[in-house]
Amino acid sequence: MDLLGIHHAAIICSNYEKSKHFYNEILKLPIIHEQYRAERDSYKLDLALPDGSQIELFSFPGAPPRPSYPEAQGLRHLAFKVADIAKSKHYLEQQGISVEEIRVDEITGKQFTFFADPDDLPLELYQL
Repeated sequence: MDLLGIHHAAIICSNYEKSKHFYNEILKLPIIHEQYRAERDSYKLDLALPDGSQIELFSFPGAPPRPSYPEAQGLRHLAFKVADIAKSKHYLEQQGISVEEIRVDEITGKQFTFFADPDDLPLELYQL
């Protein structure tokens, strides 16, 4: 097997329009494709990241909330690479999004911070 990278991360949201606005308008991820699937009463929205990877945003009626604190088993968070973490943190805060203080990864020496999407999914910014 020869893994080449991550193609996409799939996220199930509780409020489709609110999450669509967050990922498309605030995080500035361009929409690749949007589809309403009547048989599931569900939306699927594909969003592009600059490196070619994607985020798939789904809505499913009645989906249970994600346990987060204390942390549950499973995917812990989704991390985005950024060129300027301070500028990115400032931008998010200007959009009314709470962002943790910038910390330094003790292994790599790189800066990182966390914030959350509309469903409290933990998202990370990681300085290149």
